[in-house]
Amino acid sequence: MRKVLVTGATGFIGKHVVQALLQQNVHIIAASRHIRATGLFDTPRISVRPFDLHQPDLGPDLFEYFDRPDLAIHLAWEGLPNYKEAFHTARNLPAHRQFLMNLVGQGLNDLTVTGTCFEYGMQEGRLDETMPARPGNAYAQAKDALRTTLEAFQKEKPFSLKWVRLFYMYGEGQNSKSLIPQLDAALEKGEPVFNMSGGEQTRDFMPVTALAEAIVKVALQQQVTGLINISSNQPVTVKQFVLDHLRSKNQKIQLNLGFYPYPDFEPMHFWGDNSKLKSIK
Repeated sequence: MRKVLVTGATGFIGKHVVQALLQQNVHIIAASRHIRATGLFDTPRISVRPFDLHQPDLGPDLFEYFDRPDLAIHLAWEGLPNYKEAFHTARNLPAHRQFLMNLVGQGLNDLTVTGTCFEYGMQEGRLDETMPARPGNAYAQAKDALRTTLEAFQKEKPFSLKWVRLFYMYGEGQNSKSLIPQLDAALEKGEPVFNMSGGEQTRDFMPVTALAEAIVKVALQQQVTGLINISSNQPVTVKQFVLDHLRSKNQKIQLNLGFYPYPDFEPMHFWGDNSKLKSIK
């Protein structure tokens, strides 16, 4: 039975990735700063490893500390959704770089890391993996720098690298400040009006359960590597996405469109080409 290390296992995406892995014939090594061997992790198929990427001394051999995993899914990242903050490049990048290069340097040979659609920058339309990275915010710049470091390290220490660029996800456990949780909170309180942006921007949304299953699908194979979009390839406006959610819950609320300005760190219309993802059998 293969051993799979999952960092950020208690996070929004991490919990769903662990659930998806439990459907596979693998043993899971769950790592996080805030982890307890209860609830989700209360099964013999999960080993718990408390770990803080930002601790002063990471130790000489993290591969050994995590019980020599066959592959790793690196989901951990701190400080989201503050995409513009300098700590992504100043603090997160060096810590994650050191962590992953230690793991690979000591023996890990199969690594999947979550990137972001923001690495494409302000490019519009259907985004595919052949397009250049043009990260415009600190979060995307840190992720892109981490990717290029790992790609360079492959020349010194060959290993399988799958860099999965995530688009927009929603579902159980999402940050309360995200669109759908805020909408659900307004409905629960019986608010007559929901404030939002103009809603004309086009995005690519996936349920987090489907996104987690896609991450696991990518991680458990080695035929398709490198950059891989985790996306639906189904563009939808934010307004339509909200209306579809209201319809699914048989709820109504007046939308105060244009209350918030459009974000200045992302283009108006973009979605992810998922041809490469779909090529994985």
